[in-house]
Amino acid sequence: MAGIVSRTRIDLLRTSHSAITEPFWVRWLLIGVSLVFLAFFLFIPLVAVFVEAFKQGVGVYRSTFEDSDAIHSIKLTLLIAAITVPINTIFGLAAAWAITKYSFRGKSILTTVLDLPFAVSPVIAGLIFILMFSTTHGWFAPVLNRFDLQIIFAVPGIVLATLFITLPFVARELLPIMQAQGRDEEYAALTLGASGWRTFWSVTLPNVKWGLFYGIILCNARAMGEFGAVAVVSGNIKGMTSTMPLYIETLYMDYKAVPAFALASILTALALITLVLKNFIEWRMARQHAD
Repeated sequence: MAGIVSRTRIDLLRTSHSAITEPFWVRWLLIGVSLVFLAFFLFIPLVAVFVEAFKQGVGVYRSTFEDSDAIHSIKLTLLIAAITVPINTIFGLAAAWAITKYSFRGKSILTTVLDLPFAVSPVIAGLIFILMFSTTHGWFAPVLNRFDLQIIFAVPGIVLATLFITLPFVARELLPIMQAQGRDEEYAALTLGASGWRTFWSVTLPNVKWGLFYGIILCNARAMGEFGAVAVVSGNIKGMTSTMPLYIETLYMDYKAVPAFALASILTALALITLVLKNFIEWRMARQHAD
């Protein structure tokens, strides 16, 4: 009798397994289609960037970075990232803290507004800032002209546009983590006499640190690679307001393909580093959650 029951259980397991498992050829077809798609639209273009960059040798590749305009575009890109990433990190922490820890009117509106940069085209975002800060017909033109302030076609305009585009990344990574963790540990710290600031540094921040690093990495990558909004507000003036993505387009439009791909290889390397760090942080977050 026991043998019959065991065989019945085995048959049921086999039946259920076959019912939820696709045929062998379907699995390999899906895997093959995915690999071919990734090869043609991801791996081959990335490899092509480095092939074109070193097409005429290492010497020509290195000479690209002796161009003063190229050096300025790199420095400007790093400057914009150095300004926007810390600001959006502070904003992301504050927004995620407010949304997950407090109840207030307009909470749902704040949560929705966080996604606005994802929904609005970067070009439209750039046009919005021109409408606001243009010295000729902008909303704040009288004030800007009175104090001789230049925002559009200058570094401040690039900073504003990049801030808008990268605003959601840190906050959106922290929100689900803070919501999942709740407030039990923070209440315990407060009960033991810790101040709010001490609780934040000793309890809240260590619990969300990997999500925070993840958001910072994504924010930095987008800040350094942003093209649309920056192109609108900067005017793409070589040696003044031309960031790396803009200067790459300028070089390519001037039929200087090798220097263009040389600069593009820097952004591509940044993307690969970002991918590696992203996977590492995801692994650490999964490990921390398992522990």
